[in-house]
Amino acid sequence: MSEKRGSLLAGLALGGAIALLSLAGPFLYRADPYAIHPAYALRGPSLAFPLGTDELGRNGLALLLAGGQATLIVSLPAALLAFCSGLGYGLLTGLGAGWLDKILMRLLDVFLALPSLVVLIFFAALVPLNNVSLVLLLGFLSWPALARLVRNEVVAQRGRDFILAAEQSGAGRFYIARVHIMRMIAPVLVVNATFLVGDTIFSLSALSFLGLGVQPPHVSWGSSLQSALDIIALAPWWLIIPPGLMIFGSLLAASLAGQGLVRREGAR
Repeated sequence: MSEKRGSLLAGLALGGAIALLSLAGPFLYRADPYAIHPAYALRGPSLAFPLGTDELGRNGLALLLAGGQATLIVSLPAALLAFCSGLGYGLLTGLGAGWLDKILMRLLDVFLALPSLVVLIFFAALVPLNNVSLVLLLGFLSWPALARLVRNEVVAQRGRDFILAAEQSGAGRFYIARVHIMRMIAPVLVVNATFLVGDTIFSLSALSFLGLGVQPPHVSWGSSLQSALDIIALAPWWLIIPPGLMIFGSLLAASLAGQGLVRREGAR
């Protein structure tokens, strides 16, 4: 098996396993993640509690699964929103008139100059936090890099003979974008879509770690990690390692899949 194929398959397998565990796990492992068992507070892994319990006696495995579900329910739609926003902006800029391209690119430079995590924290502190607002925040602040990439790809493709021929035959810009441009840049879009998923998971986990993501009583991987680190003096390793591994595994899966796709397209 070639290296590029191995990287791609490993990323897809790891990402699929994490998604399946997070989205289907709460329905298969029916323990209540928010049920409190004071007599079992901060117990290590056992048959009754496979990943131990937290300081309130809540089931660690159930919390991990519920946190994964909450994380993906926000991160995946946010990645989709960022993808659509970046694609639309990039196509509009690349196919637009020269003056429109200049205006939109200067505006895009402003967005790219802003530290995204700081902006996320700023807006998260201002708006009421729920799944919808988090999706909108993450989605509308994660698209600029993709928009610039799409615009550059569109500009590079616009000078090709078959596109010039389509323009001379009266084809509109929407038709050219849909029939010609999208087909040519599809590999680039697929690669960057995988990275967007990893970026949104990381951003949501960072916000939740700071208390500005998924709000209590619901949990996410970031908030679970933050809660565990608050009592790190008690050495609850079973509360720290699992959510940390899930965040790391999600980023690794996105990176492996993206790198595998990059190598695959580069070999063509």
